[in-house]
Amino acid sequence: MKATVMHGPGDVRYDTVDDPKILKSTDAIIQLSATCICGSDLWPYRGHGDFSQPMHMGHEYCGVVVEVGADVKSVKPGQFVVGSFVLSDNTCPHCQFGFPSSCEQREFMTGAQAPYARVPLADGALVATNELPTDDQIPHMLAVSDVLGTGYYAAEAAGVKSGSTAVVVGDGAVGLMGVLSAKLQGAERVIAMSRHKDRQKLALEYGATDIVETRGEEGISDVLELTNGVGADAVLECVGLQQSMDQAMGVCRPGGSVGFVGVPHEVTFTGEGLFFAQKRLFGGPAPVRRYLPNLMDMVLKGEIAPGKVFDLELPLAQVAEGYKAMDERRAIKTMLRV
Repeated sequence: MKATVMHGPGDVRYDTVDDPKILKSTDAIIQLSATCICGSDLWPYRGHGDFSQPMHMGHEYCGVVVEVGADVKSVKPGQFVVGSFVLSDNTCPHCQFGFPSSCEQREFMTGAQAPYARVPLADGALVATNELPTDDQIPHMLAVSDVLGTGYYAAEAAGVKSGSTAVVVGDGAVGLMGVLSAKLQGAERVIAMSRHKDRQKLALEYGATDIVETRGEEGISDVLELTNGVGADAVLECVGLQQSMDQAMGVCRPGGSVGFVGVPHEVTFTGEGLFFAQKRLFGGPAPVRRYLPNLMDMVLKGEIAPGKVFDLELPLAQVAEGYKAMDERRAIKTMLRV
């Protein structure tokens, strides 16, 4: 088959690769209904990565099971499934404690920007629907597999609760899902920090009450002004850069929490700074598997529409253009139809 392979910075190709096969008795093979490009895929695309060998890309996925290993019991061929970008057995102590993203058998999904993909730990990683979703529901189901689950975790890690004031730092797909998630988790006020009109519009649709266009110290000052000098109870850091983390810490009130889900790139703190700030920090890879049943159900009931973050849809064969569009910020998030 043909699939997405990154050979080096800026070098994404739709190459011929081996068809996926069952390698372990706990594997499943799925036929992708749709896949997409993640903001984290742009890090290696921009030169932050080890290219000792070409990388098979893609970790967001939904589709129909076509084959399962001998020990797979929870899904079967013909079922539509959604899986997390972190693969887990869903039975180990960390999974049972609510953190499948730290599973003792943890693997990270790869190779999903393709017509077919192998999913290890299928019993733990995949959640099936009772019926096949409609074509219109596919983008929303796809969003659940990573970007919505990650935004939802950012809100949870930040301690959003009923009546909270929340600030979302980052207006990419995860940030926009953070706005939606903060609203779902009861935030009374959601301040989205965004400089892009199209993203601001979607943030407002997802529940943002205020937009702050400034960044850095000016952005911090503007948020503090909006909150009468207090700052936010909960801050969702959805980027992973030093400036965004400084901004998140700066707008968080003493005793508040910063939930960080942007993969950190050269982000540092000092012990003294953290000590006197008196602000909680919690984050990491999102435990998406924990959220899948509930979020999938909300999508199928039409209660949420996370797939609106896909503002560019391309055939999988044009995946290189999808990367380019996101890199140049011409697209928030590219969905690839197989």
